[in-house]
Amino acid sequence: MATSPDKNASPEKVERWKVFLGATLVFVLAYFLLVHWWFTAPMMDMGDQINQLRDQELQYRMEASQRPALEKKLGEVRQQQALTPHFLPEANKELASAALVQRLEQVVSAASPNPNACQIIARTPTDSSVKEDFQRVTVQVRLRCGMAEMANIMHSLEGGSPQLFIDNLELLSRSSYNNAGPVGGAVDVVFDLFGYIQVPPEKQGKPNG
Repeated sequence: MATSPDKNASPEKVERWKVFLGATLVFVLAYFLLVHWWFTAPMMDMGDQINQLRDQELQYRMEASQRPALEKKLGEVRQQQALTPHFLPEANKELASAALVQRLEQVVSAASPNPNACQIIARTPTDSSVKEDFQRVTVQVRLRCGMAEMANIMHSLEGGSPQLFIDNLELLSRSSYNNAGPVGGAVDVVFDLFGYIQVPPEKQGKPNG
């Protein structure tokens, strides 16, 4: 360890100490100005970047090792969806609306062997203002059916596949009633029948024709 020059030292020694301290100061300044900021600091930054890249590489390797299991799980989910689809299979809203109407007609026809016992008064495709991740396809429906037939229709629509939903259900008043309820046991019911298209709106195809 260097010591300060003796107070009784000769002028030559004092001068050598001054030269030594000056040279040391110049060396330190030269290091920071010419070496540290231009070489040492960039090398340290590069070392940090290398460590970060190593951490990222390790993370990617761990994720890559999980890929076979994830692909297997994805395949199982897709297979399950194929067996029990929840979305409407049509590629656009127009086709999906027509399919909803056809599904409604099939369910109503199967609800009663007598076509006069359960009738579709109106079915009107309509736009939905609800903002959702998947596009909703809605048909406004009005039926005139007996209570038993109506219950079967509701169950068949919501319990089938693809998944359909009923909303805004209302019983309309009839002009004639007896003690047992509406004449002939029939009631007028209006509701929204809707499902979802899985294909995003920007990727939907155009209807044929």
